[in-house]
Amino acid sequence: MALFSNDRSSVRSWLGWPLAALVAVAALTAPAQAAPEKAAIFGVELFDPGVVGGRKARPDEVRRLGLVTDELRKALGDSVEAVDVAPQAAEIAKQAPLYKCDGCAAAIAKSLGADLAVSGYVEKGSNQIFNLTVTVAEAGTGKIIRGGRVVIRADTDDTWAHAMRWVVKNRILAEPLPNRS
Repeated sequence: MALFSNDRSSVRSWLGWPLAALVAVAALTAPAQAAPEKAAIFGVELFDPGVVGGRKARPDEVRRLGLVTDELRKALGDSVEAVDVAPQAAEIAKQAPLYKCDGCAAAIAKSLGADLAVSGYVEKGSNQIFNLTVTVAEAGTGKIIRGGRVVIRADTDDTWAHAMRWVVKNRILAEPLPNRS
């Protein structure tokens, strides 16, 4: 093949081979995209320090806790693969509240085949001020690798949902989770 030929097909084939080789080498040397880590995302719980010994959440609080748990799952949806925690429902109920069980969430997550344990709670400060806390721990070690807290200053569905989205975006996923690119 002549380098300076007027035949466009020969020029194209001459330029195409190095380009194809470069693409092949880049594909082989590029890091493989890791599969999303599996995470056990536990239901958000209520902590009311104003009541000695705790109390059961009221129906409106149960509904709102479910709402923020759903927001947590949605916000983490592209970053982790959620595992079903239902098979360990009895153990979760036995250990509850998870924010006080000294690492039991990680053990439960590990038994479910998860890499991460994600848990959270809402601490009631008054009728209009709440603290939302979310933690992410390694299932194998129980080591907390990420956490965040935000103050909720109104008792509405919108403020609670917004608080969950904010804490996940600005604290939990502010940087990629370990082992993720």
